[in-house]
Amino acid sequence: MGICIIAEAGVNHNGDVNTARRLVDVARAAGANCVKFQTFRAKNLASCGAGRAAYQKVTVGEGSQQDMLRRLELSYKEFAELKEYCVQAGIQFLSTPFDLESIDFLISMDMPFWKIPSGEITNLPYLLRIARTGKPVVLSTGMSTLEEVSAAMEVLKKDGSGPVTLLHCNTEYPTPMKDVNLRAMLTLRDTFHCEVGYSDHTLGIDIPIAAAALGAIIIEKHFTLDRNMEGPDHKASLEPEGLTAMVRGIRNVELALGTGVKEPSESEEKNIAIARKSIVALRNIRKGEVFTGENITVKRPGNGVSPMRWFEVLGTQAVRDFQEDELISL
Repeated sequence: MGICIIAEAGVNHNGDVNTARRLVDVARAAGANCVKFQTFRAKNLASCGAGRAAYQKVTVGEGSQQDMLRRLELSYKEFAELKEYCVQAGIQFLSTPFDLESIDFLISMDMPFWKIPSGEITNLPYLLRIARTGKPVVLSTGMSTLEEVSAAMEVLKKDGSGPVTLLHCNTEYPTPMKDVNLRAMLTLRDTFHCEVGYSDHTLGIDIPIAAAALGAIIIEKHFTLDRNMEGPDHKASLEPEGLTAMVRGIRNVELALGTGVKEPSESEEKNIAIARKSIVALRNIRKGEVFTGENITVKRPGNGVSPMRWFEVLGTQAVRDFQEDELISL
């Protein structure tokens, strides 16, 4: 299938299903493979005393997580409608569950794989519930150590999950460039001998495209209708034009990576004779004259005797007369 691009709508619908539908349309138009939401019940996800992250305080102000999340909920009925809307639009529906009740609901959505967010990597009951469905898993690894990733992988594999793909991730919104540590994606691949990808929270599209060039098979990126909308994640999201540009850049990288076989491409074969050189007469040469460094040289075009045969030609006799600049033949 190539690189799977997940357009992360998340909660950028601000609790409005019509806005969510517009996000589906944007993701489809941009060429993403999947559009992903977040399914949760605020009361199950955060206690009433849980505070907001620093970036959330900047974007939506002080207060409790639960109050913020309650305004961002969609109902299970609305998610079912969104799934059908995605089917009609021709894009894969995904949603990340953030509590056990939401896992049970999303089982009915028949998604091709589970996307586990970074914050649940140490949530044993959650990992067990996911694993026991037997479906493939895509696991984000933001904020985690290799030991924590290893523990989560052991739980998933031991309890029956399908294949696990690990996404390198930094859980800061937006992520400073100095903290991206993109090579850690390769560390995950080499340590756990599995497919890897990248979930991006930087500003712009440079790093997702770089991740594609490094071998990511999944790229996930937040997007929004308008970065000036009120809500916790809009500021660190791409607007529609940016999402389209990112998808285009990743697809170009995907094409450019090629097969790995080093051979002339179809497009460059016509240039071989033009760009390479052949052995030619440096001056007029008479039949029977011995070829030396004084009467032959190397010039374009490259459709004659290859200069790699230079020493094979030296010391032989001309089989006929040659004019200056004429291709030598043996």
